[in-house]
Amino acid sequence: MNSAAYSWNGFAGRQELAAALADHVAGRLTKAIAERGTGLLAVSGGTTPAKFFAALSVIPIAWDKVIVTLVDERFVPASSPRSNAGLVAANLLQNAAKAARFVPLYHEAVGIEDAAASDNAALQSLPWPLDVVVLGMGPDGHTASFFPDADDLAKLLDPSSDRIVLPVHAASAVEPRLTLSLARIVDAGFIALHIEGEDKRTAFDSAVAPGPRKPIRAVLDAAPKPVEVFWAP
Repeated sequence: MNSAAYSWNGFAGRQELAAALADHVAGRLTKAIAERGTGLLAVSGGTTPAKFFAALSVIPIAWDKVIVTLVDERFVPASSPRSNAGLVAANLLQNAAKAARFVPLYHEAVGIEDAAASDNAALQSLPWPLDVVVLGMGPDGHTASFFPDADDLAKLLDPSSDRIVLPVHAASAVEPRLTLSLARIVDAGFIALHIEGEDKRTAFDSAVAPGPRKPIRAVLDAAPKPVEVFWAP
């Protein structure tokens, strides 16, 4: 197991970060397509990745051979302003990237457990492992939907889980969530962590320092290769 292995990439501005991360991800996807005929990308939601999505969407790669899915999703339909699928559709699946295939996590279901069961069946046919995963992080040190106050957090952070998607209940998350398992995330060929702002840098520094282990630290510890951190103030 690694000890918080990561590589730091700092940028003067957020637009510069977005362009650099987009170039890096496009290069990884192009390499995957050349090697196995397809590229599998998982991205995070929230407001942070909008500039990155826009920069990536115009890069002319073989998008018709790319499959895009989500690291996590709120249990809301795509029409909701809180939907990660809606953010991806509006900002990433545009321009050249419109040709990519998108696989959502949200499915209409009686409850979050049923939705997770549907995801595990539907996503089984994807060409795992992920080629690229781009994570975000909250000020509390959560990443994906691994919230510090989540029910069964130890189960969510089990790197040996055979599940693809797990249901998440956490008071701080507002809605129930669906998240890729830690095992699927750390099995990716390339893992990037995209964070912006001094508050996120402080949170990251705290997470990698000695002390109680925050969820992002669990990802860094479980990943077999260093996670590439992209940060701008």
